Amino acid sequence: MNKKENTARPVTPLSILVEDLHRAVQMLSDAKVPAELAAAVQKAYDLAAGIEPYVNKCSTGESPALAALAAKTASEDWSKRFSDGALVRQLEQEMLSGHVEGQTLKMFVYMTGAKRILEIGMFTGYSALAMAEALPEDGLMVACEVDEYVANFAKTCFQESPHGSKIAVKVAPALETMRQLADASESFDLVFIDADKSEYVDYYNLLLDTGLLAPKGFICVDNTLLQGLPYLPPAQRTANGEAIARFNQVVADDPRVEQVILPLRDGVTLIRRK
Repeated sequence: MNKKENTARPVTPLSILVEDLHRAVQMLSDAKVPAELAAAVQKAYDLAAGIEPYVNKCSTGESPALAALAAKTASEDWSKRFSDGALVRQLEQEMLSGHVEGQTLKMFVYMTGAKRILEIGMFTGYSALAMAEALPEDGLMVACEVDEYVANFAKTCFQESPHGSKIAVKVAPALETMRQLADASESFDLVFIDADKSEYVDYYNLLLDTGLLAPKGFICVDNTLLQGLPYLPPAQRTANGEAIARFNQVVADDPRVEQVILPLRDGVTLIRRK
């Protein structure tokens, strides 16, 4: 398979906003508009476009192993990802959590003192490895991934890190693995959800209805602001956008928990059982 370096497309509310504002700046430069309007749009673009580079610059840098994993993921031609002659699912480099979200997840591990982590949806393993770096030597990360190709891709990357041995990869549909873990009375201090959006509510309920989530454990959920779709008019929503809007409402209406949505990357929700 010929590999090429892909250019990441805007997939978060902020990156989409930056792209739209950049387009607006270009259009206004070719139009006869009041100088105040052009200046206001330019300032809005500068403010939006500067956030991610500045946050990246001022956040602790990623480890060599994480940088190598990110580079390998970016160089893979995911558009040609086939298995047994048939496309398994649409994969793209934007599914990678990335530097700032990875550093945030590491901070959550440190802050909670988690020793056992469950990741629902691993992709190439950036978030799994980031959290594993913050685990103590006797800590354990169980990472669920449905696609065998990306699971093997991730395991190869984990071998390049001294923290990779803390990660146990389970290749199967996440709900199947979760039920097996629950039946075995496994429990986790921190759970990170970043898998099939249509099953988010099922993951959530299974965690709360079983002993999978430790009594003082936390759930961290990715993509809860999915490209802005959950709060844009319903007519603009995709199936995934509708699934996330439903998940967010289920959590907001659930008296068993309290939660907060952080506008980090594509939205990250933190949930704790009351």
